[in-house]
Amino acid sequence: MSDTGQPVDPAQFYRQDYWDDRYGGDRIWSGDPNPLLVRYAADLTPGTALDAGSGEGGDVIWLATRGWRVTGADISPVALRRSAGIAAEAGPETAARITWRQADLLTWVPPAGQFDLVSAQFIHLPTAERESLHRRLAAAVRPGGTLLITSHHPADIETGHRPNAPVMFATPGQLASVLDPDGWVIEVAEPTRAATFPGGWSGTVRDAVLHAVRR
Repeated sequence: MSDTGQPVDPAQFYRQDYWDDRYGGDRIWSGDPNPLLVRYAADLTPGTALDAGSGEGGDVIWLATRGWRVTGADISPVALRRSAGIAAEAGPETAARITWRQADLLTWVPPAGQFDLVSAQFIHLPTAERESLHRRLAAAVRPGGTLLITSHHPADIETGHRPNAPVMFATPGQLASVLDPDGWVIEVAEPTRAATFPGGWSGTVRDAVLHAVRR
């Protein structure tokens, strides 16, 4: 998602052609796993994992190198081809633990109760679509499993380096609102971190985090 501070049409960010075009050029991301995934998943016992919106595969590959059997799901076949190539470079044992799946997260229903970890890192959708996705992702977590969702915090719009589309961002409380507290142990957080944006601007940004374990 570009950081413009200007009003934008949120729909562009969940079209396949947008992401195919974006992933059709040079690599976008560092290849490193998202720090919040590392923070919350590093000490988990490897099992089955789903990374929704897997992009260039950094999180998927990190999990696979740690022994997880991972499904990386993304709307863009261009991104999935790139991810598979990067995974192959990580070695045959790592690549063999990964399944890549093209999926439109607006409608895709992952198999219920099948994953020990479901991660969605910085997928930004309007409220109704976001809540629908998060309910489907939560349903895919098996008892004792972990749901980890992170978002850019709405407060970041004030910096002028996020798209001016408040409906696309969520607070931790809004992320948690889709879960039944009787069925989950829920933790929310608003961590800050240093970030560098296109054009060389550096500053502090805030994330919204939902970490939940199914009872």
